[in-house]
Amino acid sequence: MSQFTKWVAAWGNATSITDRKEATYAKDLTLRYPVRIVFNGDKLRFHFSNLTGKEDVKITRAFVAKKDEEKYNPLEILINGKSQLIIPAGKEIVSDSVQVMIESGEFIEVSMYFEDFTQMNAGTVITGPLSTGKYSYGNFADKKELPLDLTRNTNTFYFLNTIDIFTEEKNHAVVCYGDSITAQSWPDYLAIRAWESGFKDVSIIRRAVSGTRILRQYDCITYQSYGLKGQTRFPLEMNVAGANLVIIQHGINDIIHPVGTEVNVFRPWSDMPESKDLIKGVKDFYITYARQLGLKIWSGTLLPIYGWRTYEPMRDKVRNEFNDWLRNSKEFDGCIDFDKALRDSENPLAFVKSFDSGDHLHPSEKGYQIMAQTVPEEILK
Repeated sequence: MSQFTKWVAAWGNATSITDRKEATYAKDLTLRYPVRIVFNGDKLRFHFSNLTGKEDVKITRAFVAKKDEEKYNPLEILINGKSQLIIPAGKEIVSDSVQVMIESGEFIEVSMYFEDFTQMNAGTVITGPLSTGKYSYGNFADKKELPLDLTRNTNTFYFLNTIDIFTEEKNHAVVCYGDSITAQSWPDYLAIRAWESGFKDVSIIRRAVSGTRILRQYDCITYQSYGLKGQTRFPLEMNVAGANLVIIQHGINDIIHPVGTEVNVFRPWSDMPESKDLIKGVKDFYITYARQLGLKIWSGTLLPIYGWRTYEPMRDKVRNEFNDWLRNSKEFDGCIDFDKALRDSENPLAFVKSFDSGDHLHPSEKGYQIMAQTVPEEILK
């Protein structure tokens, strides 16, 4: 009898609307994304998302290969036995399973080739030591090496949403849900910490979109990449096989975005929440749904914003009231006090200087490492 009994997400990303620039189509393009798989298993399946696309997307060919194998052996990813993967506009699809023996810690590469003009409208920018892809002009999806002169790095992850592995019963996934702070490095550092600490039965799945809010979303092309509001987004992003816990660190953009229509027509003061509005949103949109899925829920406090370009004391008042609830509410299974870990003890409104990226909103790489270290060990266990 096989030791492998269930599907568990081994890697995951959110899907949002890519920033609407002058060029929104690509042709004759190869995308390649390396992913470390932390579990043993004997087959993989791939979730592709065109959730925010307005047109069907055709992936001409897609392959998965072990990155460091001496003999490169790309295996084709199929859907219903077909090579062309059609992702309907506004939909997500799941591939057929690919039979491949994976050992814990191996890196795979997922490569996709787009022969025809393709609307590149479904993707999310993420950063971190485990989160860099590549793109090449031309068809190199089944080749071990991408040509240097036709290839560049990218942190935009298009279409590839989740990778599941058929693995052992003991393995599980922890979901990190949030905005740009979670789209940046701390989930990668948490994954590295888990691996180096010997917690090899847990994967860290990132569901984060820069600029996203709990209560509102933008419908203009200027800010569409800021993603869907929490009520719409959370149920879509909690589709994570084998998940047993979600960390929610979300809400700062609700507080810092409104500036008044005389400053920015898309950011009216009517969008400015009170702490009670954020609390109600978290309860209604996140806690209720997560409990229906049987997930444990840990809150993450919001980080300092003193010095950020829209900082005002009244915004910090909302942040602090919301943080107090996140710390003390019995509706969570626990709280990760990121604010306390990164704030200056002499000026608690602000970051410790070395933990500040310089914009007074996002942490530095050192700050992200501290965030990962702040996560209680019991979550990784």
